[in-house]
Amino acid sequence: MSDVIEHNKINNEKDVLEDLLNIISSSIGSLTNPAKLSNTFKSVKKVAVVPATISKYLDYFIDAFIIYRSYRYDIKGKKYIETPLKYYFTDVGLRNASLNFRQQEENHIMENILYNELIAREFDVDVGVVKYNYKNENGSSLRTQLEIDFVANKGSKRYYIQSVLLITDEEKRMQETNSLNRVADSFKKIVVVKDYVVPWHDEKGILYIGIEQFLLDDTAIDL
Repeated sequence: MSDVIEHNKINNEKDVLEDLLNIISSSIGSLTNPAKLSNTFKSVKKVAVVPATISKYLDYFIDAFIIYRSYRYDIKGKKYIETPLKYYFTDVGLRNASLNFRQQEENHIMENILYNELIAREFDVDVGVVKYNYKNENGSSLRTQLEIDFVANKGSKRYYIQSVLLITDEEKRMQETNSLNRVADSFKKIVVVKDYVVPWHDEKGILYIGIEQFLLDDTAIDL
């Protein structure tokens, strides 16, 4: 943090910079944007920080390789959605240390670890958005959207990846794969879980694999 402050000649808002990093640390993998973060400062910290300043400070963190920025990608519409977006830490240990190891949400940490692994393998990684229409109980047509944790692209290859801490039953499995099943193309779809499992494919071809094997075996992504 001291390097960021010194390099960018920040004198009067050191506390704001540190608070911003802590807020991002507490919400890794959550959708946000400078306007939302500005509202958080106002409601939680009782400090007025304009979105433009927050955007500038986030860029400082990115330039210092403290965090990554991941945009949302509309898979069916084939276009990027500028905001909101997600931030991940380049080093999960740094994230944990910034919070004095207080918040140890396994699901968010696992998601961050997977993101970092994909970046290390030189993938371009986006957050997938799947929009679709459905009818409610009154027969009215509505439009909604689901999320795919990662759309990983490298050259002509693409992988759709869900990070799931636990799949406790069939209902949970169907819930976690709903977004994957609504993508009509033939690219690989993968669910990564916390525990060790013998890799297997369901009736729709989705691969289920444990995170340890996924991280240690570069070829496992193509099982």
